[in-house]
Amino acid sequence: MSKDTFDSVWDALEETPAEAENMKLRSTLMMALEQHIRAKDWTQAEAARRLGVTQPRVSDLLRGKINLFALDSLVNMVAAAGLHVEVQVRDAA
Repeated sequence: MSKDTFDSVWDALEETPAEAENMKLRSTLMMALEQHIRAKDWTQAEAARRLGVTQPRVSDLLRGKINLFALDSLVNMVAAAGLHVEVQVRDAA
């Protein structure tokens, strides 16, 4: 039995490094949106209106349904929420 170690759960779950990086970014954006929605005490309906999406879409976000969200749609929602995204690129370890 091998005892592989991973920097992230996504590194363990995804087939390629590219897929793992995409999932890491998506999960980071989803968590930031969830925290923002909760901090503002928005209802799902209000969050949907402010983010420019439907209430069921907000429900999917808050329930962590990551496979339903593309990276670009999450960036659009983050911007609509009045948040700023910064990207840092560096050599892989």
